[in-house]
This record gives sequence, structure tokens and C-alpha cells, in this order.
Amino acid sequence: MEQPTGGSGHGPPRSGYERLTADEMDEKRRQNEAYQYLCRLEEAKRWMEACLKEDLASPTELEESLRNGVILAKLGHFFAPDVVPLKKIYDLGQARFKACGLHYRHTDNINRWRDAMSHIGLPMIFHPETTDIYDKKNMPRVVYCIHALSLYLFKLGLAPQIQDLYGKVNFTDEEINHMKCELEKYGLQLPSFSKIGGILANELSVDEAAVHAAVLAINEAVEAGIVAQTMLALHNPSAMLGNLRDNFAAVYQEVLYRSKVEKASNAKNRCLKEVPEGEDIYDRCLTQAEIQGNVNQVNVKGALELVDDTLEGQDPQALYCALQDPALSLRNLQRENADWYLDQLSADREQKALELGYIDLLEQEEIQAGIHAANKRGDQERVVAQAVRHINSSIRRGVAEETARALMNLEAQLPEIFPFAAHLYQQELSVLQQQQPQGELVQEELFVAVEMLSAVALVNQALEHGDAGTFWKVLVSSSLGLSKVEDSNAQRYFDDLLKRKYRSRDGKNEFLSWNDIQASVNDVNVSVQEENNRVLAVRLINEALDQGSPEKTLTALLLPSAGLCKVMLPNARRYRDVLTRARKQKAQASRDAGAMLWWEEIREGVSRANQDSEAAKRMSLGIAAINQAIKEGNATQTVRVLRNPDVSLCGVVMECASAYQAQLSVVMAAKKPPGNAKAPWVRHRLKDRAEYYFSLQTFEGAWEQPQPCVLNTTHLSREEIQLVITRVTAAHDRECLWKSNVRLVTQLQARMRGFLVRQDFAARWRLLSKQIPAAVKIQAYWRGYQQRRSYLERLQYLRENVDAVIKLQAWARMWRMRKRYLERLRYFRKNVKAIIKIQAFVRANKARGDYRMLVHSRNPPLSIVRRFAHLLERSQRDYWEEMELLDLQESVVRGIRSNQQLESDLNLMDIKIGLLVKNRITLQEVVSHCKKLTRKNKEQLSDLMGLDKQKGLKALSKEKRETLEAYQHLFYQLQTHPLYLARLIMQMPQNKSTKFMESVVFTLFNYASNAREACLLLQLFRSALQEEIRLKVDRIRDILTGNPTVIRLVVSFYRNSRGQNALRQILGGPVQEVLQNKTLSIRTSPVEIYKGWINQTESQTGQKSNLPYDVSPEQALSHPEVQRRLDISVRNLLAVTDKFLSAIMTSVDKIPYGMRYIAKVLKVSLTEKFPEAPEEDIYKIVGNLLYYRFMNPAVVAPDGFDIVDISAGVTLHPDHRRNLGSIAKILQHAAANQMFEGENNHLRVVNQYLEETHLKFRKLIAAACSVPEPEDRFNVDKYSDMVMITKPVVYITAGELINTHKLLLEHQQFVASDPRDPLHELLEDLGELPTVQSLVGESMGNGTDRNSEQALSQLIKTEVSLTLTNKFDGAETNTEGKDTKSLLLSTKQMLVDVIQAQPGDSLVEILQTKASEDQEVLHHHFMKRRALCDAQAPDKLRRNRSLIGNSLLSIEEKKRKVIKNLRRLESLGVVNSANQYQEIIDEMAKDIRNQRPYRQHRKAELAKLQQTLHGLHSKRMFYEEQVDYYNQYIRTCLDNLAARNKPSKKQATLHYTAARLFEKGVLLEIEDLPASQLRNVIFDIVPCGEAGQFQVKAKFMGVDMEKFQLHYQDLLQLQYEGVAVMKMFDKARINVNLLIFLLNKKFFKK
Repeated sequence: MEQPTGGSGHGPPRSGYERLTADEMDEKRRQNEAYQYLCRLEEAKRWMEACLKEDLASPTELEESLRNGVILAKLGHFFAPDVVPLKKIYDLGQARFKACGLHYRHTDNINRWRDAMSHIGLPMIFHPETTDIYDKKNMPRVVYCIHALSLYLFKLGLAPQIQDLYGKVNFTDEEINHMKCELEKYGLQLPSFSKIGGILANELSVDEAAVHAAVLAINEAVEAGIVAQTMLALHNPSAMLGNLRDNFAAVYQEVLYRSKVEKASNAKNRCLKEVPEGEDIYDRCLTQAEIQGNVNQVNVKGALELVDDTLEGQDPQALYCALQDPALSLRNLQRENADWYLDQLSADREQKALELGYIDLLEQEEIQAGIHAANKRGDQERVVAQAVRHINSSIRRGVAEETARALMNLEAQLPEIFPFAAHLYQQELSVLQQQQPQGELVQEELFVAVEMLSAVALVNQALEHGDAGTFWKVLVSSSLGLSKVEDSNAQRYFDDLLKRKYRSRDGKNEFLSWNDIQASVNDVNVSVQEENNRVLAVRLINEALDQGSPEKTLTALLLPSAGLCKVMLPNARRYRDVLTRARKQKAQASRDAGAMLWWEEIREGVSRANQDSEAAKRMSLGIAAINQAIKEGNATQTVRVLRNPDVSLCGVVMECASAYQAQLSVVMAAKKPPGNAKAPWVRHRLKDRAEYYFSLQTFEGAWEQPQPCVLNTTHLSREEIQLVITRVTAAHDRECLWKSNVRLVTQLQARMRGFLVRQDFAARWRLLSKQIPAAVKIQAYWRGYQQRRSYLERLQYLRENVDAVIKLQAWARMWRMRKRYLERLRYFRKNVKAIIKIQAFVRANKARGDYRMLVHSRNPPLSIVRRFAHLLERSQRDYWEEMELLDLQESVVRGIRSNQQLESDLNLMDIKIGLLVKNRITLQEVVSHCKKLTRKNKEQLSDLMGLDKQKGLKALSKEKRETLEAYQHLFYQLQTHPLYLARLIMQMPQNKSTKFMESVVFTLFNYASNAREACLLLQLFRSALQEEIRLKVDRIRDILTGNPTVIRLVVSFYRNSRGQNALRQILGGPVQEVLQNKTLSIRTSPVEIYKGWINQTESQTGQKSNLPYDVSPEQALSHPEVQRRLDISVRNLLAVTDKFLSAIMTSVDKIPYGMRYIAKVLKVSLTEKFPEAPEEDIYKIVGNLLYYRFMNPAVVAPDGFDIVDISAGVTLHPDHRRNLGSIAKILQHAAANQMFEGENNHLRVVNQYLEETHLKFRKLIAAACSVPEPEDRFNVDKYSDMVMITKPVVYITAGELINTHKLLLEHQQFVASDPRDPLHELLEDLGELPTVQSLVGESMGNGTDRNSEQALSQLIKTEVSLTLTNKFDGAETNTEGKDTKSLLLSTKQMLVDVIQAQPGDSLVEILQTKASEDQEVLHHHFMKRRALCDAQAPDKLRRNRSLIGNSLLSIEEKKRKVIKNLRRLESLGVVNSANQYQEIIDEMAKDIRNQRPYRQHRKAELAKLQQTLHGLHSKRMFYEEQVDYYNQYIRTCLDNLAARNKPSKKQATLHYTAARLFEKGVLLEIEDLPASQLRNVIFDIVPCGEAGQFQVKAKFMGVDMEKFQLHYQDLLQLQYEGVAVMKMFDKARINVNLLIFLLNKKFFKK
């Protein structure tokens, strides 16, 4: 848009004398209306932008942007923030609206805007309805309301004045024409925007004439320009103006005059001649609202200047008085916050001056925002101060828990408090409080202290829990405030603090303090620094060892950073040797030649070297003492020093002292002659072969040889001394050995004597043992004699009295048994009928209970399953039906495969016929150019022969054929698997999904034109509805409040021509009766009845009624006449509604089957997703679908749905439409079970009728949902497509085809989430997305862009026919299940056998208990009976061999095998031993329950298979006829080709040299043969007896070489597949196209 110089800039120019026609004038008027409305939109847009301080959409898009109510709600917040808080505005950022479109909750925004307008008092006459905005039913009324609101707010001083832009803005012709079309859609007359001021004045005033006169007087005074006269007119009470201030009189005059001039100027821009209502006086004069608005504007400006002056003077109290000015209408002023107001507003004033570059007045909104911020800041400061005082009091009281609660008070604005550290807070804050001079902590001090203590608490907590991650985060946080914290020492800090915490806990300190934590950090840092220095020293020591220098080694060891103690200079060489040896050992152990010693190893080596030095010195002293004792000759002294542990001599014995002395003296004497007895140094060799030098004078030693060094040769060494000791001690030991073994010899002798005694005793024992049997026999004879004598005496007594004993025993037993039997018998005979009845009842009741438990229990017990296990046995009839079912299945499979083969043959023949026809057309073009061909352009001949005139998908080439078949396979898959399209629709936006359904999906299903497509379309609706409920319905009422895509599409589909006839049959009668009843008038609004009554009274009497015209519903109902008329209307309404209800209830079967089935799916889906939802709510939703969405629009607008016949151009009478609307309202409330209350409380008498009608609707819904599945309804099953003679064909445009392909590629992962889904294979076959040109086979040419766009639009509309085929067609029989299924079946069969023969409480008990012989016999009887039954069954129905083998096992063998199988099944996750293998018992119960349904299903399957077999037979007959016809056609074509040129005897065979064929381009080359030899090769082409077959013979130098059979159809097939070159004789390369041309020319004369 641009600011024009004048005019709207639309419409062609005309000369002044040319007169417009009526149509042109009407068109001009409509364009003027559109331009005027666009100006009003631009005015409303700019005014709302000024209020909201944000940019809005252009005028052409403004209406759509207002529909969600967000902008309107923001506007409501602008002038009534208490009514419309920002947090209550739904979708404030409009993110949901941009992503998903409108949502039902957007209506809340619209209602809040309407509430805000009502709150400020805008008359209701301006208010639009919610549907006017949300459904875009009357947007001009919304814009009209915004203009009225702007004027009203301007009058109140709450908003700026709206601009008048008529004639000041330009719009393009496209924008004006578009808006003209939109206004024609509304079908409404534009409201008169210019009369808003007058209407507003009328609505708000009492004496309209007085106000009007006063306002005109003000306008005249303003026009005169006299300030006093203007003020006098303004003060007129009739003008009803307020807030007038005399000190602003001159300003009022200037502002009002300027506003009046501007308004008059704007009025000149309008073409009043074209405005139907003519000129209004307020088009040029200011209205009362505009005058008041300007007065308020002046007052506000003056008040703002006063505020600015007080801010300049920095006086808080003067500022507060200025802010209290009523003109500013500031809220929430508080005197105690005057200082805060001054600070805040001064800061705002300075900030605004910085932004603008100059000082400007603060706006009213900015001052209000500053006041709000200052109030908030003052309140916060007071609240914080109160909270801080409470905290200080709590700290002084010393109760830790109370202090923690006080610190946790949010009003104190302190960091997070942790209650577990209450004592820490109390202790530390108490110390800090005592350090303050005034004994009080302020908020800033508390904040810092609490922040640090909370961090300390978190550190302690992390230490408690061992959470190193949290510990480190807190330790480095700024709130803790530690210094010198190093990242690399994190774990060391944690370990050290953990140790300190344990020590502090022992000291009864629960928490570490901040000082403890800082001290730990410092200690760890120092320790780490020492360790780093020590590491450096260790490296230097290892380097010294590498150099092998004792001096450098000693220097490195003496470094202070090494931390080694007792490093002595004399031991330098020993240090070097010990550490070097330790390093070598470490290198050998770790197999690392570069291994280095660590500090601990170095310290250990130094310690070992020092110990070695001390030990060597002590040993040297000990040896010196020994030599001295030997010289002195004191044996006792010599033995004592020999036993010195420092010398470590072995085997020293005190008894050998003299011998030691003697022998050592001899050895010493032997060494004296050659030795030097006065030399001071002695050398000792240690165990590690190290040498130690010892001075006999100074008694000091050294590891290095001293210089000069003279060794004492007479000094005995340790080895010499040890050798003497060993020799002497050995001699002494031998002597003592015999002395110590005297007792052993004595014991040996005693053992020998004992042996001799025992030998004599054994001889005596053997003698006695030989006589034992004789002694035992004597004793046995004596005992036997005694027993026999006692037994014979007792036996003799019994034999004498045996008869008496038997008789007594028999009488006693007989009497007892007879008495018991007779008593029981008499009782049974007395109650025999009752007993029989009880037994029958108990058996029947137990049987019923057991069967109910079997059927309904999720886990039936084993005893119940065992009772009904016999039902699993099959009868003879079962065998015969199973046999018939197997035979039919095999026949169907064979028929399907046979038909598939025939269909494949037909397709191949179709291609061959096409190749023949194409070859005929191509040859005709080639022949026409044949004479022009030369050797240079023989390649063109090949191109012409391979040219395919038919392009695009239907082109006769293998590539195009494969693409066509791929699309046919894809759309067949989409058509027969509805879940793909259902998921695709759910992924698309609502507007795109609707267009996609109408353009592609309904086309794909041919608009349900036959039973198959109708069934598949319903399956799609079912899947899509289930997907939408699963993904998008979170609450059950979302179906009612939202606009579900699938339900909308279903209703739209079945309410068109398919459903209109049904609606006409159902509703036509009652609707026609309402329209024909001229006297019927239904009015349910008391106000309408009241006004109608007043109008009728006035028209009858001719006098104005004394009653007021505008009344409320309650006031209208207070009149008896209104009540009477209302009762009559209600009775008439219910009577007519009964007729509609009766028509609906009796026409359930007339509702389209699709609508009923979708209602059923909706009910089932909601029940499954919301199982806890009341049935009442689900019936409401289903009723909403069937009545409100499907039938209700036809009741309200029967003319729009062809329910009644109405002449063209004739509309329904308003009374008729109102009557039908009232009827629809009653039916709608009844279907939803919604009672009349609130505003419709006067209709509460209908509520009982609504309840009764709702029950009828529920019955209707239940009956409507009782429909069969689509497969049963349309008799469609899995074999239906296989018996169809004609394949399904769909007609789809190229654009729709590409669009569908593109959508599937974009949403492929969601539509087919399984990587093995066949859809991936189908899309992979299609490859990349084709262009329209490649799909249609047309090029765009090189025309202009416009021509290209037109051509492209035409190509997109090109229709393509697809004959749908199934790529995955085929039927496979699976005679054996998987291993798991077979194992489960075998286990169940054996368990049935076991539990029938052996009872038990549990399966485990039966399997672990051994069966008795009777149970084995019973089991054998069952197995024998089953074997006889199986022997009579057909071979195909006999049990599996494994099952037969299991039947031959005994019951114990079966149990062992069952246990083994159960373990395997448990490993596979099928059963669980923890619950006694209840899963397999449940499977057995399920098999028993499914016996009857399975037999019923088998009968239905038999009927379907027989029908399918008949259809397959018919299809096979059709295919066979087609195959015969195609074969005959091909033979006829070939015979005709051959008959046109019957070869003569001379021309029967063609003779060509290879060179000649090379020239013609037929022969390309012969491998391994040079071109010069081609003339020596001759090819003979000989036609065979059958048409289209030839024999090619090759001769080289006249010698027959090879023969090749050539088939004409094979050549055409190669050409179809795009093969340009073929091989002949495995050496000759032939051009296929030119060879076909040669054969056609020579043999077929084409």
C-alpha cells in the first residue's frame, strides 16, 4: 500500500459524457464497497498497532489473523488488564495456530475480549458473536466493533483516536477484487461505519435530543473560534462532558478546531453519492464521544507536563500529588512509595531521553508501568526487611530449626536453604551477628553468608553421599568463594575433606566449616607441590644411576626435594650399587629396559644400604674380636665372641670351646709367616660379593678401597673361621650321636621279645577258633528244644477250642456291620428323592460353575481343564470336514497358481502383439526414408528402427513398462493396505489432508463405486480414525470440541449424492410438513415474543404501546400474554419434534452403511482407549456424529441438502428457517443430553422431554452401531482379488500421481516404520521422483515462461490409467509350524493324555508323582481308543508322526518327555515354572473354548473356499480363451507377414557376404577375423516351415562352418528390452534393429 494523491485508484477511466450501464454501475458499487471495507481494515490495523505496539498482518490477511482471538485478547489486556491477564491468553505466541491451525480453545480468547468490552461498558449492540470471528461468518461486524471500541476508548481517554484513511490509501485491483469476492461470500450489507458516533451517543445517553443540540452548539462555538463561547458550550450539562478544566480553555479550542477540520477534510474524500444512506451530520461535525476524547487528551497532556516538571524538581511529594490527577487514571498509587516513584520515573525519563536523543514527556502507559515497578520494588523492600528482622530474632533465640525456617522464607530473597544444615546456619550466623556493632545482620550480609553456608552444606552433603561430581561443582562455584582451587587436585580435595569430616565427626562436629575446607585446599596444594618436587628429584636420581657415578648419585639423594633422610657420605658407593641392582631387578620383572625407580623404592634402597653399612661394620668388629680372642688363647672368651650374632657364624657349640681355640690357633699360626701382621686394613667379602674395608686401628669401615691400602694377611676372615667351626662341630656331633641312642637300642630289643610272645598267643587263638561251631551248635539245640515245647503246648490248647473262637468272632463282626448297614439303608430309603435331586443339582451346578470358570477365568485351575479335556478329542465328522477343507485349500492354491501363470502368459503375449504392431509402424517410417539412406547414415536406420513413438508410462519399452508396473504395484498396495494412507493423512496438515483425500484418495477408491472399493475405503476410514484417536485425542471430549479430520471427511463423503437420498427419505416428510404449515410459528425467545406482541397490538389499535420496547427476558416473561404464547410455541415445537424423532427412529436402516460402520468404529475405539470413561459420554460422541454432524445440517438448511424441492432463486422463508432451527436445537440437546438452563431457563419445562428423547437416541445409536464388518457386508475376503476377471483400474492425473509419490517419500519412515515393510521395496523400485514431462512423455519446448507454465499445468492434468496389480501375489501353504509351535502342540497333547489318566492338584505334582497300575491301564485304554479312531481317518488328517509316537509311550515316559519339553519352552520364554506352568494350562483351556467357534469358522471357510474355487474356475476359463485367442492372433499375424511375399525357388534363401552385411550395418564385426577376410565369409538366411523362424548358415571359403536358429519374436523381444547388439555363432556381433529391417524387407515385404 502507498499513500495516494487522491482517489482509490481502481476502475477504468471514462469520458464525462459516457454513461455507465446498470451492470457497470453495480460492479462499480461493489468495488467501492470493497475499497471502503479495505480502508476500514487498514484503519483498524493501524489503531491496534498503536495500542499493542506490534506489527500486524496486511488488511487482506487481517481477518484471518483475528480468527484465533490472540490479537483481540491482547487488545482486551490493553484496556482491561484485570479482566484479560496475559497468562490466561491461550497460544499467546500463536505457535500452535501456525503448526496445527485453529483449536477450540482459541474461542476462549474471543470470549475474554468480549468480557473486557462488557467490563468497560461498550454497548452490546456493537458486540460480535464468537462464531462471527472463529468461523469467519461475519468479519465486517468484527471490524465494525473494533471501530466502535476505538471511539469509546478514545472518549474514556484509554486509547488514541482511530484515523480516517478513506481515499488516502491505495490498493491493487487484485486486492479489491479479492475483497469483493469475500464480501459476496458473506452475503451481508456492510455496516455504516460513519454512524458509529451517533449510535454510540444514542446508546449511552438518556435525552438524545438535548445531547444532540448541545454537541451541535459546541461544534458551532469551535467553528467561531471564541474560547469563552467554546468553554460555555462545553460546560452545558446537556452535553454530558466531564473533566473540563478552565485553565486549558485555549488548548481545548485549538485541539477541537483542528479535529473538526481534519474530520471535514476526510469527509470530502468520500463519494457520498454512492453511499446508500446519504450524508450524516456527524460526517463533518464532532460527536459527543470525539469531543470528550479530545478533552481527555488535552487533560492528559497537561497532567503529563506537570509530572515532568515535578520530576525535574526532584520533589517526591509534589510528584505524588501530580500523579493523583484524575486525567491520568493511574492505579495503585501509594504515598509511602513516593520516593520509589521519583527514582523509577526519573530513571525511565533519562532512559527515554537517551533512546530518543532529546527529552520528551513520559507517556501515560510508561508512567503506569513505572508506578507498578516502583510499587513492586517498595513492597519487596518492606517484605524483605520484615523477613530479615525475623531472621535476626531467630538467630538470637538460638533454635536451629527455627532459624532454618526463617531463612527459607521466600520473602527474604535469600539463596536456597538446606534444612539438614540448620545447625551450621545457626552456628555460623550467630558468630557473624555477634561481630556486628549493632548486633543485626542486613539483607546483603545475610545473602552472602547464606550463599556461602549453603555451598558449605552442599559440600558436606556430597562428602556424606560420596558424590564426587556434585562435590566438585560446588567446590569451584563462586558462591563458596574458595581460593587457589586447582582442577587437577579435585580427587585429592575430595579424599582429604572426607578424612577431615570423619575426624570432625569423631570430635562431635557434624559439619566442616568454610575455614576447614579452605585449609584442606591449601594443605592439598602444598602436598601436591611437594610431590611434584619429589618427582623431579626422583628423575634426577635415576639419571645419576644411569651415569653410574656414586658422587652424582649421592648429590641427587641429598637434594632437599627428594625428602630422604640419613643419607651419609661414606655409603655413596653402596647407595649406587643397591639402587642400580634394584633398578635392574625391576627392569627384568616388568620387561621394560627403561624402567625407573620410584620414590618409595629409592627410599627403601637408601635404608637398605645404611643397614648394610651398619651390619658390615658390626660384622667387622666381631671378626676383629674373634681374632683378638684367638691370640689371647682364652677358649671361653673365644666361644663367647664366636656366638656374636653380628658375625652370623653357624654351628657354634659351647662344649667345643677348647677344640675351637686349638684349631683356630693352628690356622692363625699357619698364616703368620707370609702375612703382614701390622697392616691396619682388613677386607671382607659379603654375601652379595660386595667388598667392605675395615680399619683395625680406627675401627671405621668404607665401601671403597682406601688409598693407600695395605691389607693384614694374618687376620682370619669370616669364611676361614666358619670352616674351622664346621669341621670341629661335625666331629663333636658324631661323638654325641651314639651317646644319645642308648634308649633306642633298648626299645628295639623290647620289640623283638614282644614279637615272640605274640606269636605263641596267635597259635593258641587259632586252636580255639576251630572249636567255635561245635559250641554254637550245642547252645542252639538247647534253645530250640525249649521253644518247641512251649509252642506245642499253646497249639494244643487252641486246637481244642477252635470252633468256639471262630463262632464268637463271626457273631460280633456280623452284628456290628448289620446294625450300621440297616440304619444307613433306612435313612437313604426315606430320602431317596431328595438325594437324587441334590445329586443332580450338585453335578449340574458344579458342571456349570466349572464351565464358567473355564470360559471366563484368565487362569483356570488344572482340575477344571482336566474335567473338559475330553472335548479336545475329534469326531469322525471333524475328520471329514478337515479333509474337505484341506482338499479345497489345495485346489484353491493350485487354481491361483495356474491363473497366475496364465496371466503371466497373457502379459507376455500382450507385449509380443504390441511389438508386432510397433514394428509394423516403425517399418512404414523406415521404408519412406529408405531411398535416402547411404553408408554414411546407416546409423540413422538403426535409430529409426529403435524409435518408439509412444512415450511416457505407456511407452512400449522395458524401462517404461517396469515404471508403469511399479506404480500399479504401489497403488495396489496403498489401496489394499489402508494403514499406509491412514498414517500419511495423520502426518499432513488439516487443510492439505482434506485436499489430498478429495483429489487422490477418493479417486484411488473410485469413490466407492463398487463393493470392493467401498469395502477398502471403509477399511481406510477405520484405520485413519483409529490412528487419529490414538495420536491426537487426549481427552474424550476432544472429539466434540475439535474438528477431527477423519470424521469430517466421512460425513462429507456420505452426505453428498450417496447420503442425500438417505437424508431425503428420512427427513423429507417431516420437513415438507413444516414448510407447508403456513400457520406454524415457533418462537422460544421471550424477547422476540414480547416484541411481536407489542407490534401486533400497535398494528391492531393504531396507537403506540405504553410498554417499553427493549426489555430483558425476565421482564418479558413477567407478562402473562408472553407466557401464554411461549407455552403454545413450546407445545407446537414438541409436537413437530416428535414427528422428526419418529422419522429418525424408524429409519435406522436408511442411514448409509458407511456412516453406521464408522459410528461403530468410533464407539469401539473410544471404549478401548478410555476404558474408564462413562458409557454416557461415549454415546454422546457417537450421537454427535450420527445426528449433529450428519442429520442436523439437513434439518436446519433442507434447501442446501436437496431434502425438499425448491425452485431456483427461491429461498426459505425466515419463519420456516426459524422453526426448523428450533426443532434442530431440541433434537441436538436431546442427542447430547444437554438440559436447558441459564439463559434458556424459560425452556426448563422441556428438560423432561429431553431426557426421554435421549434414551430413544441411545437405542438409535445402539441399533445403528449393530452392523457387520465390511468384509461380511460386501462379501470380500482374501481370495476376492484372485478370482476377479477384470483387474481394478484407477484414473489419476499425473500431478496427483507425482504428489502421492512425493508424500510417500517424505513420510516414508513414519508410514512404514518397519525396515522389512514391502512399501520400502515398492518405493525403491520406483527410484527417484520423476518429473511431469518424463511421466507423460512430453517435452516443454523452448517457449516463453508463460507458455511453459500453461503447458505444465496442462501436463499436470493429464490422466493416467493404472491397472492395479499385486507384486507380492501368491498363496503359500504352511503345513508345519515353527519349532516352538510344534513343541508346544506336542507338549499339550501329551499333557492331555497324562491329566486324563492321572489326577492331581497341580501340574508339577502330577509330573512328580508316579502313576499307579490302574492309571497306566486307563491311559492304555485311552490310547487304544484314539488309535482306532486315527486308523479310520484319511491319511492327510492323521496325526503327525511325532504325535503318533508320543501316543505309544507309557504315562511315565510321557511325563519325563513333558518335563523336558517344559524346560525347553521355559528357556524360550513360553512358560514359567514359578507359576506352576500356568501358561500351558491356559493354552489348553483356550483350545477347549475354541472348539465350537473353530467348527463354525471351518464351515464358513468351506463355503467361502467353494465360492472361491468356482470363481477361480471361471477366471481360468476366461484366461484360457484369451490365451487361445492371442496365440491364434500371433500366428495369424506371422502367417500374414509371410504370405505377402511367398518366396520363389530362387529367392527362398538369402546369400550375403560378411562384407556386404558390414556395409549395410547389419554386421558389426567378427571376432579374430580381419576386415579384409570378410568377403570370404558367406551368410545364408533360410526361412523355416513355421512363420517367423529362420536358419542362418555361415560358410568360410565355401566350407560350411556353423548353423544358428533365429526367431523373429526373439528379435522383437531384444528390441523391447533395449538390446542393440546380439551375438551370433559366439563371434559375429549383429545390429538387432537393422537385422529386423532386413528380414522385414526381404521376407515380409514391409
